[in-house]
Amino acid sequence: MPRAGRTENETMLDIYRVVLQLIREMRPVLARIEQRDRKLAAQIRDAMQSVALNLAEGSGQSAGHRRERFRTALGSAYESVACVEVADAFGYVQVSPEKLDGWQRVLATVRKLAR
Repeated sequence: MPRAGRTENETMLDIYRVVLQLIREMRPVLARIEQRDRKLAAQIRDAMQSVALNLAEGSGQSAGHRRERFRTALGSAYESVACVEVADAFGYVQVSPEKLDGWQRVLATVRKLAR
């Protein structure tokens, strides 16, 4: 459910903007990962791109299709976080938990939209 007094579409537009900003903030991290593992960097890009694009697509869909796009965005958001954590585990980058806080907000919001 969206926050009190907000429509689902307003919530989706807010989280879409947040995702775009998080992608911008991850560019230097992705560049460092790409130097060590091009395939993983490409997977991260694909996953983050999928979050943004499925949120956008879902905003223009009816209830059932909308929910499916949001569910896909949710899975891709989980994948995005996991990929960055894997890159950290391999020692490609050091990512503080604070760096992933924004993605936790995305996960919480999209989880609600996907219900």
